[in-house]
Amino acid sequence: MRVERGYFITFEGADGCGKTTQQKLVAKWLDELNIQNILTLEPGDTDLGKNLRQILLHYDKPVANAAEMFLYLADRAQHVKYVIEPALKNKKIILCDRFIDSTLAYQGYARGEDIKEINFLNKIATEGLEPDLTIVFDVDSKTAQERLGQEKDRLESEGMEFHKKVRNGYLEIAKNNPHRIRVVDANRGIEEVFLSTKKIIGELLKL
Repeated sequence: MRVERGYFITFEGADGCGKTTQQKLVAKWLDELNIQNILTLEPGDTDLGKNLRQILLHYDKPVANAAEMFLYLADRAQHVKYVIEPALKNKKIILCDRFIDSTLAYQGYARGEDIKEINFLNKIATEGLEPDLTIVFDVDSKTAQERLGQEKDRLESEGMEFHKKVRNGYLEIAKNNPHRIRVVDANRGIEEVFLSTKKIIGELLKL
C-alpha cells in the first residue's frame, strides 16, 4: 500500500502506560499492509543518544533539573537531524517512543521547570518540527507503577507523587494541543488499547 508522504507519529505517556507495546503492534500492522515504517525512541536512538540515555536513566549521583532537561534536548536535536528528518524525506511512517511532550510532562509539570521555556527550547532542538499525531496512553498512576515491576530506572524510581504529576501533565498538554494529540484509555487490555490506537492512526493515514 502506498502512502503519499512521510508521517511522524509519537507515542507518549507515563512509565508503565504500555506505549512501547502499542508502538510495536502498530509497526507489525503497518508491515502487514506493506507500509514502510521505522521504530525509534528517545532518548537513545543515535550513537550520541545511547551515551546520553545511559546517563539519564542510570547515573546514580544527583542530577540538576536543568542538566537533565538539557541532556534530553541534546538527544532530541541529534535524533531529529540524523533519524527523523531523513526518514520523513524518504516518505516513511515514523513511530517514535517519546518526543517533545515527554520533556514537558517530566521536566516541566513534574520537575517544575518553566513550561514556556521548555516549549521554546524544544523548538530549537527540533528546528520547529512537530508530530503529525501524538497518542497519549493514559493510565492510573498506581496501575502504571505495578506494571513496571521491581526493576526500575532512575526516573521510574521516582515517588508516586512525581508520577501523578507526570500523568496530569500529559492530560494538560493534550488539552492544550487538540489539533495533534489524542488520548487513549490505557487501563484496558492490550488488544482493546490496540484497536483504539489502530483506528486513530488509520484515520490519519486514510487506511
